[in-house]
Amino acid sequence: MSTSQGQTVAATKGRNVVVVGTQWGDEGKGKLVDWLTETATGVVRFQGGHNAGHTLVINGVKTALHLIPSGIMRPGVKCYIGNGVVLSAPKLLEEIAGLEKAGVEVRSRLRISEACPLILPYHAAIDIAREAAKEKAGTAKIGTTGRGIGPAYEDKIARRALRVQDLKHPERFATKLRENLELHNHVLTDILHAPAVDYDTVYNEAMAYAKEILPMVADVSRELNEAHKAGANLLFEGAQGTLLDVDHGTYPFVTSSNCVAGNAAAGAGVGPGMLHYILGITKAYCTRVGGGPFPTELEWEKEGTPGYHMATVGAEKGTTTGRSRRCGWFDAALLKRSAQVNGLTGLCITKLDVLDGLTELLLCVGYELDGETIDILPMGADEISRCKPIYETIPGWTDSTVGVTDYAKLPKAAQHYLSRIADTTGVPIHMVSTSPDRDHTILLTHPYIA
Repeated sequence: MSTSQGQTVAATKGRNVVVVGTQWGDEGKGKLVDWLTETATGVVRFQGGHNAGHTLVINGVKTALHLIPSGIMRPGVKCYIGNGVVLSAPKLLEEIAGLEKAGVEVRSRLRISEACPLILPYHAAIDIAREAAKEKAGTAKIGTTGRGIGPAYEDKIARRALRVQDLKHPERFATKLRENLELHNHVLTDILHAPAVDYDTVYNEAMAYAKEILPMVADVSRELNEAHKAGANLLFEGAQGTLLDVDHGTYPFVTSSNCVAGNAAAGAGVGPGMLHYILGITKAYCTRVGGGPFPTELEWEKEGTPGYHMATVGAEKGTTTGRSRRCGWFDAALLKRSAQVNGLTGLCITKLDVLDGLTELLLCVGYELDGETIDILPMGADEISRCKPIYETIPGWTDSTVGVTDYAKLPKAAQHYLSRIADTTGVPIHMVSTSPDRDHTILLTHPYIA
């Protein structure tokens, strides 16, 4: 089989692929979703909110997406926002406007689940006030983006969320909004000592954007199941990464949703039998934004160090917030945990080219924890913070891998490094990304015909 993107993909109907991040997010999922959409007819976002960011580079032009699935850049592909997403309507409309300005047709191709909980101004206000209170008290901040994601999920679980479907009924929306604001303004003013949020402002803003949002609202679960029965290939796109999953991540330094592959079913309204292939996206090294333990973290702000090389060559700044990403060596023990909870079929290694020029690489194959040797990441921040990485030294390479689309043309040392990742994690490598550009992808096994 050819290892370039140009191979002919056999027609395979009704096959669905889930793309998940296997580290702490920012692994390059957006590019791979966009690339794979050449074979898919629909792309589904199933969790998270606009705290996530996917950057696509197509013909040298960079596009940042936060809510709209990455498949929007492929003409004719339908995009779905599933019920597992918490939706900021103003941010969605802002994103649509930006795409339309760039000549991308969006509204006729985007479907929004009527069951999506809405992120409202009081959610962001609580998010920001909580982090400020932690900072003032000298306690560890979670490192949220301050966009209200967590408080919106709290309302969902407490069964008081205002959902997209409530926008269809202004009187019902008004009643629920008054009840919620009574509670949340009490928390803001009396507990967090922050300003209250004005009811009229929130209501009027919501009614204004409802006119634009409602024409795109649909029963996403039904549409996806009908598309599958009709033979469509669907692509399920996760946000963040496995180690930020609220159940399986480095708790409590996690996001507020389930980022693992299994949530593609619950977050979109399809049966788990419809998920045929799980593609795990992982960088050739590790990064993390925000607080929390990071066993293989390097000194990434000091010039001349491997961590600084990763941070600068890899342009490690958050797509959504612009925050610097902490950098470290590849962690195979961490990826074993991700493989376990996601049921990974294959891996895509991204940003291999960032390691060009490093003559020696370290690969974490396990940890020493409280005097014992373990080969898989433990659960919970306390245990992980005590882990001391066990490294294997691997030769690096000086030749450029940028833009390589044939595995055989990679430097032998790069091939050896990739082989060691596959061997130590137990997951085969099916794809390799060698630059942010859509076309710079090595294909070993295609997820839609694997």
